[in-house]
Amino acid sequence: MNPTNAAPCLLRAWEAHERGLRGWLIHQVHDKAIAEDLLQDVFLKALRQGERFCSIENARAWLFEVSRNTLADHLRRTRETVALPEDMSIEDEVSPPVDGLTACLPRVLAELSPADREAIIRCDIEGMSQAEFAERLGISLPGAKSRVQRARLRLKAQLASACQVSFDEQGKVCCFKPRAPLPEGEAGDAAEGKCTGEITGPARAG
Repeated sequence: MNPTNAAPCLLRAWEAHERGLRGWLIHQVHDKAIAEDLLQDVFLKALRQGERFCSIENARAWLFEVSRNTLADHLRRTRETVALPEDMSIEDEVSPPVDGLTACLPRVLAELSPADREAIIRCDIEGMSQAEFAERLGISLPGAKSRVQRARLRLKAQLASACQVSFDEQGKVCCFKPRAPLPEGEAGDAAEGKCTGEITGPARAG
Protein backbone atom coordinates (compact mmCIF):
# COMPACT_ATOMS: atom_id res chain seq x y z
CA MET A 1 0.00 0.00 0.00
CA ASN A 2 1.45 3.35 -0.98
CA PRO A 3 1.13 6.59 1.05
CA THR A 4 -1.72 7.99 -0.99
CA ASN A 5 -3.71 4.83 -0.26
CA ALA A 6 -2.77 5.02 3.43
CA ALA A 7 -4.13 8.54 3.86
CA PRO A 8 -7.88 7.88 3.55
CA CYS A 9 -7.89 5.27 6.34
CA LEU A 10 -6.38 7.75 8.78
CA LEU A 11 -8.61 10.61 7.69
CA ARG A 12 -11.74 8.45 7.92
CA ALA A 13 -10.77 7.32 11.42
CA TRP A 14 -9.99 10.89 12.45
CA GLU A 15 -13.30 12.16 11.11
CA ALA A 16 -15.14 9.41 12.99
CA HIS A 17 -13.42 9.84 16.35
CA GLU A 18 -12.14 13.43 16.51
CA ARG A 19 -15.21 14.71 18.35
CA GLY A 20 -15.05 11.95 20.95
CA LEU A 21 -11.33 12.46 21.48
CA ARG A 22 -11.78 16.20 21.89
CA GLY A 23 -14.61 15.77 24.39
CA TRP A 24 -12.61 13.28 26.44
CA LEU A 25 -9.54 15.53 26.54
CA ILE A 26 -11.59 18.60 27.51
CA HIS A 27 -13.19 16.58 30.33
CA GLN A 28 -9.75 15.54 31.56
CA VAL A 29 -7.95 18.91 31.49
CA HIS A 30 -10.93 21.30 31.86
CA ASP A 31 -9.27 23.64 29.37
CA LYS A 32 -10.36 23.74 25.74
CA ALA A 33 -7.15 25.33 24.46
CA ILE A 34 -4.94 22.71 26.13
CA ALA A 35 -7.25 19.96 24.88
CA GLU A 36 -6.91 21.25 21.31
CA ASP A 37 -3.11 21.26 21.61
CA LEU A 38 -3.13 17.68 22.89
CA LEU A 39 -5.54 16.65 20.13
CA GLN A 40 -3.18 18.01 17.48
CA ASP A 41 -0.32 16.05 19.08
CA VAL A 42 -2.42 12.90 18.78
CA PHE A 43 -3.10 13.63 15.11
CA LEU A 44 0.59 14.09 14.35
CA LYS A 45 1.45 10.84 16.14
CA ALA A 46 -1.16 9.04 14.03
CA LEU A 47 0.18 10.72 10.89
CA ARG A 48 3.69 9.47 11.65
CA GLN A 49 2.40 5.90 11.56
CA GLY A 50 2.06 6.24 7.79
CA GLU A 51 1.05 2.98 6.13
CA ARG A 52 1.09 1.14 9.45
CA PHE A 53 -2.02 3.01 10.61
CA CYS A 54 -4.15 1.13 8.09
CA SER A 55 -3.17 -2.20 9.69
CA ILE A 56 -4.48 -1.15 13.12
CA GLU A 57 -7.51 -3.35 13.84
CA ASN A 58 -9.25 -0.95 16.23
CA ALA A 59 -8.43 2.64 15.26
CA ARG A 60 -10.67 4.08 17.98
CA ALA A 61 -8.94 2.14 20.75
CA TRP A 62 -5.52 3.08 19.33
CA LEU A 63 -6.37 6.78 19.14
CA PHE A 64 -7.72 6.84 22.69
CA GLU A 65 -4.65 4.99 23.97
CA VAL A 66 -2.39 7.55 22.28
CA SER A 67 -4.57 10.32 23.75
CA ARG A 68 -4.15 8.87 27.25
CA ASN A 69 -0.38 8.66 26.81
CA THR A 70 -0.24 12.20 25.43
CA LEU A 71 -2.29 13.45 28.38
CA ALA A 72 -0.02 11.60 30.82
CA ASP A 73 3.05 13.23 29.25
CA HIS A 74 1.39 16.64 29.53
CA LEU A 75 0.49 16.12 33.19
CA ARG A 76 4.00 14.90 33.94
CA ARG A 77 5.50 18.00 32.37
CA THR A 78 3.06 20.17 34.30
CA ARG A 79 4.01 18.58 37.62
CA GLU A 80 7.71 18.93 36.86
CA THR A 81 7.44 22.63 36.00
CA VAL A 82 9.62 24.69 38.32
CA ALA A 83 8.24 27.95 39.73
CA LEU A 84 9.71 30.88 37.82
CA PRO A 85 11.27 33.92 39.49
CA GLU A 86 8.83 36.81 39.83
CA ASP A 87 11.23 39.14 38.02
CA MET A 88 11.58 36.90 34.95
CA SER A 89 10.64 38.65 31.72
CA ILE A 90 7.26 37.71 30.31
CA GLU A 91 8.94 37.18 26.94
CA ASP A 92 10.92 34.29 28.44
CA GLU A 93 7.72 32.51 29.42
CA VAL A 94 6.02 32.68 26.04
CA SER A 95 6.36 29.71 23.71
CA PRO A 96 7.50 30.47 20.17
CA PRO A 97 4.52 31.11 17.85
CA VAL A 98 5.66 28.26 15.62
CA ASP A 99 4.70 25.83 18.42
CA GLY A 100 1.05 26.54 17.67
CA LEU A 101 1.23 25.83 13.96
CA THR A 102 0.03 22.26 14.56
CA ALA A 103 -3.46 23.76 14.67
CA CYS A 104 -3.07 24.68 10.98
CA LEU A 105 -1.11 21.67 9.79
CA PRO A 106 -3.83 19.03 9.19
CA ARG A 107 -5.91 21.32 7.00
CA VAL A 108 -2.98 22.79 5.08
CA LEU A 109 -1.60 19.30 4.40
CA ALA A 110 -4.98 18.22 3.07
CA GLU A 111 -4.95 21.16 0.63
CA LEU A 112 -1.53 20.36 -0.87
CA SER A 113 -1.18 18.24 -3.98
CA PRO A 114 -0.53 14.52 -3.30
CA ALA A 115 3.08 14.85 -4.52
CA ASP A 116 3.82 17.88 -2.32
CA ARG A 117 2.08 16.29 0.65
CA GLU A 118 4.11 13.10 0.34
CA ALA A 119 7.37 15.06 0.15
CA ILE A 120 6.53 17.17 3.22
CA ILE A 121 5.26 14.35 5.42
CA ARG A 122 7.95 11.86 4.51
CA CYS A 123 10.81 14.35 4.62
CA ASP A 124 9.76 16.97 7.19
CA ILE A 125 7.68 14.92 9.62
CA GLU A 126 8.95 11.35 9.60
CA GLY A 127 12.63 12.01 8.98
CA MET A 128 13.25 10.19 5.71
CA SER A 129 16.48 11.31 4.07
CA GLN A 130 16.35 12.83 0.62
CA ALA A 131 18.43 9.92 -0.70
CA GLU A 132 15.88 7.44 0.67
CA PHE A 133 13.07 9.53 -0.76
CA ALA A 134 14.74 9.52 -4.18
CA GLU A 135 15.17 5.75 -4.04
CA ARG A 136 11.56 5.23 -3.01
CA LEU A 137 10.30 7.29 -5.96
CA GLY A 138 12.84 5.85 -8.38
CA ILE A 139 14.22 9.26 -9.30
CA SER A 140 17.63 10.93 -9.07
CA LEU A 141 18.80 12.58 -5.84
CA PRO A 142 18.84 16.06 -7.47
CA GLY A 143 15.32 15.41 -8.68
CA ALA A 144 14.19 14.45 -5.19
CA LYS A 145 15.85 17.51 -3.68
CA SER A 146 14.08 19.75 -6.19
CA ARG A 147 10.75 18.09 -5.45
CA VAL A 148 11.15 18.54 -1.69
CA GLN A 149 12.26 22.15 -2.08
CA ARG A 150 9.30 22.99 -4.31
CA ALA A 151 6.94 21.30 -1.84
CA ARG A 152 8.39 23.33 1.03
CA LEU A 153 7.97 26.57 -0.89
CA ARG A 154 4.36 25.75 -1.69
CA LEU A 155 3.72 24.76 1.93
CA LYS A 156 5.10 28.10 3.12
CA ALA A 157 2.91 29.92 0.62
CA GLN A 158 -0.13 27.93 1.75
CA LEU A 159 0.64 28.61 5.41
CA ALA A 160 0.93 32.32 4.65
CA SER A 161 -2.38 32.26 2.79
CA ALA A 162 -4.47 29.76 4.76
CA CYS A 163 -3.23 30.49 8.28
CA GLN A 164 -2.01 34.04 7.67
CA VAL A 165 1.46 33.13 8.90
CA SER A 166 3.90 36.03 9.16
CA PHE A 167 7.68 35.77 9.29
CA ASP A 168 10.17 38.07 11.02
CA GLU A 169 13.40 39.44 9.57
CA GLN A 170 15.24 36.22 10.46
CA GLY A 171 12.68 34.14 8.55
CA LYS A 172 11.12 32.70 11.72
CA VAL A 173 7.39 32.44 12.35
CA CYS A 174 6.30 35.45 14.40
CA CYS A 175 2.51 35.12 14.34
CA PHE A 176 -0.38 33.39 12.61
CA LYS A 177 -4.15 33.06 12.58
CA PRO A 178 -5.40 29.46 13.04
CA ARG A 179 -7.73 27.97 10.45
CA ALA A 180 -11.06 26.46 11.35
CA PRO A 181 -11.10 22.62 11.63
CA LEU A 182 -11.76 20.57 8.50
CA PRO A 183 -15.50 20.24 7.82
CA GLU A 184 -16.94 16.75 8.04
CA GLY A 185 -16.37 14.79 4.88
CA GLU A 186 -13.60 17.08 3.62
CA ALA A 187 -10.29 15.30 3.46
CA GLY A 188 -7.28 15.19 1.23
CA ASP A 189 -4.77 12.47 0.70
CA ALA A 190 -1.98 12.37 3.26
CA ALA A 191 1.31 10.61 3.25
CA GLU A 192 3.93 9.50 5.68
CA GLY A 193 6.91 11.58 5.88
CA LYS A 194 11.96 14.04 7.59
CA CYS A 195 14.46 14.98 5.03
CA THR A 196 17.10 17.24 6.43
CA GLY A 197 16.13 20.91 6.41
CA GLU A 198 13.46 22.99 8.04
CA ILE A 199 10.61 25.24 7.03
CA THR A 200 11.56 28.88 7.38
CA GLY A 201 10.26 32.17 6.11
CA PRO A 202 9.85 33.03 2.44
CA ALA A 203 13.07 33.62 0.55
CA ARG A 204 14.03 37.25 0.15
CA ALA A 205 14.61 38.79 -3.23
CA GLY A 206 18.29 39.32 -4.00
